[in-house]
Amino acid sequence: MNVTEELEKKLGYSFQDRTLLETALSHSSYANENKSLGLESNERLEFLGDSVLGQIVASYLYRTYPKMPEGQMTRLRADLVCETSLYEVSQKLELGRYIRLGRGEEHTGGRQRESILADAVEAIIAAMYLDGGIDISKQFIDRYILAGFEAEEAHSVTDYKTALQEHIQRRAGQVLSYELVSESGPDHRKTFTMCVSLNGRPIGEGSGRTKKEAEQNAAKSGLEAISE
Repeated sequence: MNVTEELEKKLGYSFQDRTLLETALSHSSYANENKSLGLESNERLEFLGDSVLGQIVASYLYRTYPKMPEGQMTRLRADLVCETSLYEVSQKLELGRYIRLGRGEEHTGGRQRESILADAVEAIIAAMYLDGGIDISKQFIDRYILAGFEAEEAHSVTDYKTALQEHIQRRAGQVLSYELVSESGPDHRKTFTMCVSLNGRPIGEGSGRTKKEAEQNAAKSGLEAISE
C-alpha cells in the first residue's frame, strides 16, 4: 500500500482523481522547488476548503440549535474551524507523515507546524469536495470535526465581552474600548489581534480569524487580568 492509499484509508474515501489529494498535500515550498514539474501548491484548495468547511459547520449549527442567537453561532463556528481545531484533525490523520514540503520547511520543522497542517486539512476537504461532492466533504467533517460536539458544550460557551462589561459596571464611570492591533495572513485566512482597554489602559489582548473572535479573546484575557 503506497502512502496515498494509506491516507485514503484514514480519510475513509478513495479518490477518483488522486492528483487532487496529491495537490492538497503539496505545500507551496514543495511546489516552488519543483516548478519544472508544473506542480500546483495546495493554496487554492485551502481557499476553497475554508469556504466548504465554514458552510457545513454553519448549516450544522443553524439546524441543530434553532434558538441559538447569531452571535453565539458565530463564536461556535470560529471555535470549530479555527487553526487549533484543524491541527487536532491533522494529528488524528498523522498528516505530518504525508505532507510534501520543500527542503527549507523540512529542515525547520514544517511537518509539525500547526499552520501548515491546518491548511492541509482545509485543502483535503476541498479535494474531497471536488472529487466526490459536498456529501463526501460533510461525512469527513462530521467524523473529524463535529463528532462529539454536544449541545451542553454549545450552551456553556461564554460571551466574554458581556461578562467583562458586567464586571466593570460594578463601579461607576468605567469605560471599555476595543482597538485593532494588527492583522496578518492572506485575505481568505486573516488573523486579527485586538486590544481591550479599561479607561484608556490596555488590560487584555486576543487574536482570532474574525474581529469578533479576536474581541472575545481579548475580553477573556482582560477579564482574567482584572479578576486576579
